[in-house]
Amino acid sequence: MSQQSTLALKVTRWRNFEPLPVKDQLVVEEPLEIRVEGQSLIVVMRTPGNDFELAVGFLYTEGIIKSADDIGAIAYCEDVDVDAEGNIINVHLTNGWTIESESGWQRNFHANASCGLCGKMTIESVNREAPAIDSKLQISQAVLYQLNDALRETQSIFEVTGGLHAAGLFNVQGELLISREDIGRHNAIDKVIGQALLAEIHPLDENLVMVSGRASFEIIQKALFARIPMVVAVSAASSLAVELARESQITLIGFMRGKSMTVYTRPDRIY
Repeated sequence: MSQQSTLALKVTRWRNFEPLPVKDQLVVEEPLEIRVEGQSLIVVMRTPGNDFELAVGFLYTEGIIKSADDIGAIAYCEDVDVDAEGNIINVHLTNGWTIESESGWQRNFHANASCGLCGKMTIESVNREAPAIDSKLQISQAVLYQLNDALRETQSIFEVTGGLHAAGLFNVQGELLISREDIGRHNAIDKVIGQALLAEIHPLDENLVMVSGRASFEIIQKALFARIPMVVAVSAASSLAVELARESQITLIGFMRGKSMTVYTRPDRIY
């Protein structure tokens, strides 16, 4: 089964008024269906690679599992069409969770702009299942200013495609523990959290996560369920992300570039 992350393609690149045929590398985007006990849970668009981590991270940040012990087995489905090979995962859980028994798992998708629910209702729904984070995390601004370069050095696929997001898990000393790339920011952070869970790197209340784009509601929500008290983003934060971070006692930092940053919430954790 192929886990190809990039695809070579002939394109025409223009320099001023001159066209030049060249070979370019594109990011592969394919659907991944996550099944629980053989029943379809969700289909996400992702960059192939680290799919088991993505599935585990998704289940964890959705509150479906509480630890790696809830995973009995995880495998690619083999009895599928050729086109679907490597794109369907089945997870067997040991905690008794089923789609029928927990029909409310979809509450995390209320942030969809077309759903008609207000931000306050969305945040209250999340906070009912994940209380605010109580962490004594303290980190120096000098360490924070090093994170961007450290994460960028691991973005090997981004270097050849320019089309992938990255997420990284750091400790308070600024050491990069886990980094993953994906076409979706939320997928990248699920892969990071999934790997942390599988590698038994927990609890995460003395760690922080950085993403190579903007900070959305969904990013903060995933950090909350993983009990990560600090989120750093290269770009801006959305209003709903800031509101959820404030309610959840998460330190949210945006526009982390060079030696400058914007701290939206809980600045007291930075010295």
